[in-house]
Amino acid sequence: MGAEQDERKADGGRPRRRWWRWLWRIPCALLVFSIVQVGVLRFVDPPFSSVMALRQLEAWGQGDWAYRIHYQWRDLDAMAASVPISLVAAEDQRFPLHNGFDLDAIEKALDHNAKGKRLRGGSTISQQVAKNLFLWQGRSWLRKGLEAWYTVLIEALWPKQRILEMYANVAEFGDGVYGVQAAAQRFWHKDAARLSAGESARLAAVLPSPRRYSATRPGPFVQRRADWIQRQARQLGGPGYVE
Repeated sequence: MGAEQDERKADGGRPRRRWWRWLWRIPCALLVFSIVQVGVLRFVDPPFSSVMALRQLEAWGQGDWAYRIHYQWRDLDAMAASVPISLVAAEDQRFPLHNGFDLDAIEKALDHNAKGKRLRGGSTISQQVAKNLFLWQGRSWLRKGLEAWYTVLIEALWPKQRILEMYANVAEFGDGVYGVQAAAQRFWHKDAARLSAGESARLAAVLPSPRRYSATRPGPFVQRRADWIQRQARQLGGPGYVE
């Protein structure tokens, strides 16, 4: 009897052990997938981002079947030199210096928000690329954790120029308008290579809320911010700062 009971216990444990083995394989597979995903996109230009796809699905879910995403890739060296320095001046002035996370900026944002002022983010350009390219909008610990992981991968596998190039192409500059090239064509009917310093600054100025603010009809806030961005770009040393 004892031998039979031991045999039944052994048989009952096998499915459980198999279940645990498969359970551990899932995160390992996701880990490998994310590494391959980021590695491939160092060399391959993405046809869309996760935020673009979700925005399109959101519009269709609201019954807006005519809604279309405007997106066209443009290499960094085919953009006006004022574009990358404007983005860095506006969003992440320590971009060439940090490894994906700017602790000083995060601390300042926390202090600012604790005073009850308008919420300010402390995300770097690398973190924003991680969110826009691979994840979704919104606030949650899960998303922030995945954002941190993808940021580490991006900084480890991509040069800084590729990160900045990706940001310039997947950032939203108007409702459904993603990337500098699509914005230049839609707003000013020109190529991104022909953007002026003022136009580049206005594109960067709307990034806090591109569906609320307009680069072509700038109100007082956008114009003040664009002027500030141009001053900051000059103080950083101009386009050479990000080369």
